[in-house]
Amino acid sequence: MLRIERLSYRIGPRILFENSEVAINEGQRVGFVGRNGVGKTTLLKLINGSLTPDTGTINFPHRWQIGITEQEVPESSLNLIDTVMSADKELTKLEKESKTATDPNRIAEIHSRLYEKEAHRAHSKAARILSGLGFSESEIGRPCKEFSGGWRMRVALAGLLFTNPDLLLLDEPSNHLDLEASLWLEEYLRRYEGTILVVSHDRGLLNRVVDQILHLDNAKLKLYSGGYDQFETNFRAQIHRVEAERQTQEAQRAHIQKFIDRFRYKATKARQAQSRLKLLEKMQPLPKQHDHDLIAFDFPSPKPLPPPLYSVDNASIGYDGKAVLKEVSFRLDMEDRIALIGANGNGKSTLMKFLAGRLEAISGHFNHSKKVRVGYFAQHQTEELNFEASPLIEISHKRPENLEVKLRAHLGRFGFSQERADTKIKNLSGGEKARLLFAMMCCNNPHILLLDEPTNHLDIIAREALIQAINSFEGAVVIVSHDPHVLELTADRLWLVNQGTVLPYDGDLNEYRTSLTKGRDKKVEKTEQNIPKTVKKERRRLAAEQRNKLAPLKKQLHLAENTVMQLTSEVKELQKALANPGIYEQEGNNKIKSLQIKAAYAAKSLAEAEDTWMKIQDNLEKAEAKIVKP
Repeated sequence: MLRIERLSYRIGPRILFENSEVAINEGQRVGFVGRNGVGKTTLLKLINGSLTPDTGTINFPHRWQIGITEQEVPESSLNLIDTVMSADKELTKLEKESKTATDPNRIAEIHSRLYEKEAHRAHSKAARILSGLGFSESEIGRPCKEFSGGWRMRVALAGLLFTNPDLLLLDEPSNHLDLEASLWLEEYLRRYEGTILVVSHDRGLLNRVVDQILHLDNAKLKLYSGGYDQFETNFRAQIHRVEAERQTQEAQRAHIQKFIDRFRYKATKARQAQSRLKLLEKMQPLPKQHDHDLIAFDFPSPKPLPPPLYSVDNASIGYDGKAVLKEVSFRLDMEDRIALIGANGNGKSTLMKFLAGRLEAISGHFNHSKKVRVGYFAQHQTEELNFEASPLIEISHKRPENLEVKLRAHLGRFGFSQERADTKIKNLSGGEKARLLFAMMCCNNPHILLLDEPTNHLDIIAREALIQAINSFEGAVVIVSHDPHVLELTADRLWLVNQGTVLPYDGDLNEYRTSLTKGRDKKVEKTEQNIPKTVKKERRRLAAEQRNKLAPLKKQLHLAENTVMQLTSEVKELQKALANPGIYEQEGNNKIKSLQIKAAYAAKSLAEAEDTWMKIQDNLEKAEAKIVKP
């Protein structure tokens, strides 16, 4: 169990956590959500030990190995396989020592531990993870330093998954992945046997992978059962319920205040007025609830043009006379909503650049309406911004003829207040920079929106706003995204970009996901066929024996954890009741004494339950230490 108790942490004047508490059971898969900048990454670092809390504790079993996403990946000369395998420090050390050890007992210990860690399968395991994250067979043998930063982040993720930690801390793992790798990661995490805490804005992942949602809001942590859709329903219901209570209290306070104002100076009513005044002072105003409204997105719709906007026939598209895509034929009309799918490196970005007019066809025919205007969004465009300028100044370069008031109104359509419109771009968040690119893309009222990974740096609420804006836009849309939820709600056609071709895909995203899974399963089956049947049989026997030995202890541990959580909640409620000054005025001595006895008994029961939980935890660790994994 991961237990966070009375956690407080601040950065300068900003309070990120204040007496925050949560308990996560072993084996849970938890999605961690909250608005950008509230402190989600900070909590992962606090759990990992990279940061120290101001007050409070973070506890978990000492046997647990913690794994966290690396923010930077060195430009190593090692090939990808060796880079991933080197992430397991113990495995690397054991293999190195096995080559030099001379003591027979130590050699036996080393080989026993290597067997437990399945060292004989480490190479194939690393290759399988790299393949799932989008690396080809030829690429996994190349030095890590030959890859771009985004691809090296995939290598870092592969290394983390390879180590198979007991507590897996993931911070936006989909950000550097394409759709295919994101879908693979979903399946991998669904089968993961450890505990997972994942920060993500991918609604699909948060619905299909996790079984609980941890929400950070106003420096407090709260755990909800179910996926993101269920959390959203419960959270909004909670907001509406508390807001209704606030409005009721507000009406009560107004009624009491009216009585006080009317009778406080009348001798016959002065005593009642003073009593009401004390009551009003005790009735602390409830804070106004904010149901996080959608950030504004508004893609202005253009005047319609006669079809087709684009017509391409038998075109070859590429760089320096070398074709990446061949025999490409399609037409694009105003009402089209198209998602490009296909693994990275197959030409999706090449096709987008061609549609944006940044690449010309090497051969073939390409016709387009002379009046067509195109808006192109790509993440690399952030690097082209003048970070010393403000959004207002930057967008004025795109439309120098427009008055300032008109430019401010345009920025306002993308959520920029007057203050943020005048803020230097270097001080904007990643989401704000993305919204600035959207605003610049739409300056000329384009007929076609080309969106290449538009959701990076956008939180869930901003992604929902983007979906609404795309669906309200009355021109053509071509989109590339690793977020299946966005594609499912914005695209009505899929084009598969694969092995130099661009062809319509007849199925939907679920069918595409299934086809990818089947393809990977065939590769795994082929690898498993090389393992002798006798070895497979022995592995299954040992695995069953292991499960039989640990199952009773795990069941006891689960029951003990639930008891601790229930008693913790009961103690808090009783302490809260006893801390209420009103109880000593309104209730009799017998009622107060009864509450005090209950609180003392609950506290004693909690201490005993925690002691039982720790003993079972120790017994489980000892049992696991004796078991040799197959």
